[in-house]
Amino acid sequence: MEKEDSPPKEAARWSGGSWQRLMWAMVGIQFTMTLSFTILSPIMPLFLPDLGVKDAALIDLWAGILNGATPFVAAFASPLWGRLADQYGRKQALIRASLAIGVFTIGMGLSQNVWQFFGARLLMGAFAGFSAASIALVASQVPESRLGYALGWLSTGQLVGGLVGPVLGGGIADLTGSYRVPFFATAAFTFLALGLVALFVHEQFTRPKGAARKLGILAALRALGRSRGLLALFVVLLLAQFAVRTVQPVVTLFVQELSGDNTAAVATLAGVAFSVTGVADVLASPFLGKRSDVIGYRRVLLISLMGAALMTLPQAFAHSFWTFVAERFGVGCFIGGILPTANALVGRQVPRGQRGTVYGMTASATFLGNSLGPITGGGIAAAVSIRFVFVVTAALLAITWFWVYRRVDEYCETGKLAEAPAE
Repeated sequence: MEKEDSPPKEAARWSGGSWQRLMWAMVGIQFTMTLSFTILSPIMPLFLPDLGVKDAALIDLWAGILNGATPFVAAFASPLWGRLADQYGRKQALIRASLAIGVFTIGMGLSQNVWQFFGARLLMGAFAGFSAASIALVASQVPESRLGYALGWLSTGQLVGGLVGPVLGGGIADLTGSYRVPFFATAAFTFLALGLVALFVHEQFTRPKGAARKLGILAALRALGRSRGLLALFVVLLLAQFAVRTVQPVVTLFVQELSGDNTAAVATLAGVAFSVTGVADVLASPFLGKRSDVIGYRRVLLISLMGAALMTLPQAFAHSFWTFVAERFGVGCFIGGILPTANALVGRQVPRGQRGTVYGMTASATFLGNSLGPITGGGIAAAVSIRFVFVVTAALLAITWFWVYRRVDEYCETGKLAEAPAE
């Protein structure tokens, strides 16, 4: 394991505000990429009839499968991309991921049947990893004492992008009368993000040597398994993201049910239901981030998980669109505090030179949650009902809270590094 910079070296390394410039550039880039991702959130279930899926139960099922396909593949590819990012630089990883996402999104827009669409989603997952590379880049470039602050702002960029994207996507679909146009808009924003990375991201990167360079994925997995704190946080990221994403494929369909089939602007209304959570995230995240500096990341993580569980359950009993929107806003007040606090705890336990590898592995947990959550949600909606999905999601968030309470100890916040096993 490499040693962290001593205070004099750290002060010299980040003199002149270079880390702030990098951080703000990455916040803007993360906003652009997340906006492009979430443009499609309210569109995909509505696009399925154009691809030949007509039956309501099959639409529920395919909505879950398609939402889960990309992160499922990415869960297995992410550790490899994370290790390559440690070896060759995180900026290259950002360029690769954004280029692949743009190309395969165009492929989705050109699909003529659901299997072509499914294939494009799988290929996108094989080259994904933008968010993990962003976290690793920022975590390796900012001063250790500002890690939580920087990751919090990076998360805010994601949240604001998630706020704008669904409304923009729904509006584009309703204005153009086409569910294909939003896919090409997504690709355009993705290529814009690629250009911003190339022009404005300047990484101070030194290729590792010796033992750090030889650290392989299997050795890193052994290190993860032997670190009680990292393993516990891996499970937190998996369960929390699984719970959050379970409702993803059914929000649009539930809005359609609440508003009636005669509503002409269902895509826009679905975009509002997605985005209102982002509004609450943006309002609440600065407060949660500030409180985490005072009361600790673990406590903020517990508050966020319990609040999200308590605000998700009432959605199962909503009988009007605006009641549902208000409840989605309540969830957003807490959900934004989960991933930044967990990722900050991860970052404090590993040295900079291996954060790409470790964040690649923890990204696998997030991707697995992203994959299994929508598939489960779509399956529950098809087999039982859409409303029951919200009950299951609330239960999963409560289970995650219990896991954090029992297994994530205060020592995770001390900043001590976990030792990797020797090769």
